[in-house]
Amino acid sequence: MTDETIAQARAAMATLPLFKNLDPARVAVTRLGGLTNLVFRIDDNGESFCLRLPGQGTEEYIDREVEAHNARAAAAVGVSAEVLHADAASGVMVTRFLDGAETMSPETFRAKAGAAARAAQAFHKLHTGGQSFEFRFELFAMIDDYLKILATKSVDFPPGYHDVLKEAEAVREALTARPGILAPCHCDPLCENFLDTGTRMWIVDWEYSGMNDPMWDLGDLSVEAGFEAAHDEAMMNAYFPGGAGEADWGRMVIYKAMCDLLWTLWGLIQHANDNPAEDFWAYATGRFARCKTLMATPAFAGHLQAVRRG
Repeated sequence: MTDETIAQARAAMATLPLFKNLDPARVAVTRLGGLTNLVFRIDDNGESFCLRLPGQGTEEYIDREVEAHNARAAAAVGVSAEVLHADAASGVMVTRFLDGAETMSPETFRAKAGAAARAAQAFHKLHTGGQSFEFRFELFAMIDDYLKILATKSVDFPPGYHDVLKEAEAVREALTARPGILAPCHCDPLCENFLDTGTRMWIVDWEYSGMNDPMWDLGDLSVEAGFEAAHDEAMMNAYFPGGAGEADWGRMVIYKAMCDLLWTLWGLIQHANDNPAEDFWAYATGRFARCKTLMATPAFAGHLQAVRRG
C-alpha cells in the first residue's frame, strides 16, 4: 500500500509545472497522515513541500475552488502555509511544508503547556484578519445536504439520530433569533490540522472552511481535543482577553454538540464509501453518543438560554 501510494505521488508530481525541474524518481517522498486524502512530504535540494492528492468520493462534498481561495486567504493572514499549486479540477494541492512544527493530537493538545491558548490566538488572528472566505458554512443546511447524500447510499443511522435532530430545532431557533457575527473560519479543527512550534500554532487543511460563527471553531476544537474545563478556560481566555460573556460561552458549548451532530453524518458517508482510513461506523456512533449526552445535560439548557438572551 505504501509503495502504491508513493508511486501515485511521484506520478502526480510529474504532471505539475511546479516540479518540472525535479526528478520525481530522485526526490524524497514521505507519506503523511490523512483521513480522506493522500498527503505527502516532498524533499528536494533543501526545499520541502506538502503534496495533497484528493481521496475517493471527496468530490461529493468538497468544492476545491472554494478550498483553494480560502487556503490562500488563511496564508495571507499568517496562520497557514503558502499555497504553491491548487487545481480545482483534479483536487491536487501543493503548499510549503511547515518545518519545525509538531503535528498535534488530542493527547498533545491536552498535555502541552499553552497549546489551547496558542490555538485560540491563531483562530483570533484568522477571524479578525480582514479576509473574506468563499462559501457560507451553514450548519443545518450542511446537515440537510449530508442527509441527501446518505439517501443515495445503503447505510444505517445510529439509533435515535433523527429524534436528536428534532431536539436540535431548539438550537436552530436560538441561533436564528441571535445570529452571531460571520468571520473566516476553519470549521473542521481536527487536532491533526494544527502544527505547533511551541510559540506559534499553524492551521492547515481548508476543505470545509467558510464564513461562520467564530465560536464554532472553538467549540469544535474543544470536542476534537477532548478538552476538560481548564482547557476550555485557557482557550476562551486567550480568545477573549477581557473575558468571555455568557452568550459567548453558550455558543461555544452549543457548537460542541452541533459539530458532533454534523460530523456523525460525515462519518456515515465515509462508512458508506468504504473509506479504509479507520472504523467510521465507530467514529459516527461515538460522536452521536457524545452529542446526545451533552444535549441532555441541564448545563446545555442553560447555555441555550444564554444564547437566547444574547
